[in-house]
Amino acid sequence: MRKKREDDREKNVTRRDYYEVLGVPREADDQGLKGAYRKLALKYHPDRNPGNEEAEEKFKEAAEAYSVLTDPQKRAAYDRFGHAGLQNGAGGAGGFDPSAFQDFSDILGDFFGFGDLFGGGGGGGRRRTRAARGEDVRYDLEITFEDMMRGMAADIRVPRLDPCARCRGKGAEPEDGLTTCSICHGRGEVVYQQSFLSVRRTCSQCGGRGQIIRRPCRDCKGEGYARIERNLNIKIPAGAATGTHLRLSNEGQPGANGGPAGDLYVVIRVKEHPAYERHDDDLHCRLPINVSQAALGADVQIYTFDGPQILKIPEGTQTGAAVRLRGLGVPRLSSHGRGDLVAHVDVKVPAKLTREQRKLFEQLGEVLPSQTEMDGKGLFDKVKDYFM
Repeated sequence: MRKKREDDREKNVTRRDYYEVLGVPREADDQGLKGAYRKLALKYHPDRNPGNEEAEEKFKEAAEAYSVLTDPQKRAAYDRFGHAGLQNGAGGAGGFDPSAFQDFSDILGDFFGFGDLFGGGGGGGRRRTRAARGEDVRYDLEITFEDMMRGMAADIRVPRLDPCARCRGKGAEPEDGLTTCSICHGRGEVVYQQSFLSVRRTCSQCGGRGQIIRRPCRDCKGEGYARIERNLNIKIPAGAATGTHLRLSNEGQPGANGGPAGDLYVVIRVKEHPAYERHDDDLHCRLPINVSQAALGADVQIYTFDGPQILKIPEGTQTGAAVRLRGLGVPRLSSHGRGDLVAHVDVKVPAKLTREQRKLFEQLGEVLPSQTEMDGKGLFDKVKDYFM
C-alpha cells in the first residue's frame, strides 16, 4: 500500500500540467478547451499515425486533460490540488477510460470518415448511409471561328447514367432482391477495437447499406443505373475562347443514396481561321499591298466579320506597320464592347516585271534617293567602321 502511494506520487510529479498539455491559459472557457483539444486530437489520432506510440500517448494525454478540465468538479479539484486531487477516481491518475468519454464524437465529428467514436452517438440504431454527390462530366465541343465571333446555340448529346426505372437505383429485384448483410447484420457498420479505441466503420461488404443484392435487377443487371444519352441545348456566348468552361448544374452523373447529381462542364475548342488570329480580344490579320499603295497611300478594302470595311493606308507605309480598326475585334465576355481589328501591312514587291514596268521602275530609281542618302552611310561603310 505504501509502495502504491509512492508510485502514485512519482507519477503525479512526472505528469504534465493539463493546461500545458492543451496549450490554453488557466482561465480558458469550454469553447477554448474544445478548440484546443480538437486540434490536438486531429493531429495525434491513431488513425492518422498508425503504429506511432508517441502520437498515441499524446492523444491519450490530450483526451485525459480535456475530460478533466471540462468537468466542473474535476477541474475545481485539479485547480486546487493538482493531480493529487484526482486520486480518488475523479479522473486523471485514478484511471482515464477513453471508451467512457462520450464527447469525442461531438469534438471530432466525421473528420476521420467513420461515425461515432468510442460507442458514442446514441447506439443501437441502424446507421444511415450518407448521401454522396454525383461525379462531374466533361464534354468537349468544337466550334468554328465564325460561331465564336457571333455566339450560337448548340444541341449536344451527353452520355450519362440514370437510376434504373425498375429497381430505382437499388440494383435488386423490387420484390425479394435484397437480403440482410451477414457481416454487419443490417447495421451498415462494423465495430473495430483499435488500440484503446472502439471505432465504428462502414461495412466493407454492403458499403453501409445494411443489405446485399441476392437477385440482381433484370433490367440493369444489378448496376442500379441505365446508360442513356441526354439531349441538351446550350448557348455559347460570343467571344468564348478555346478552353472556356460552360457549367450546367445537375447535368452530371447521379448522386448515391439520394445525393445531388454532379455538374456538366462543356469545354469549348475554337477552330483556327485561315485569315485571322485571336490575341486576347483583338483580331490580327496580314494585309498585302503593292509598292505604289505603300508609297502613295491608298484606301484598301478589307473583309471583316462585320462585312467589308475601308482601311486607309497612310502615305509612305512600311512593311510591318499596323493599322487598327477600333471595335471590330472579339466581343468581350467579361464586359461590354469589343476588341480591335489590327491589320499588319505586308508590302509586296513584284517577282516579275513586264518591259513597261521595268522601264518605269528604272526611271523611278534614277530620281529616288540612294541607300547612302536614306541611311546616312551604306551597309558596307557601317560594317567597315565596326571592324576598324
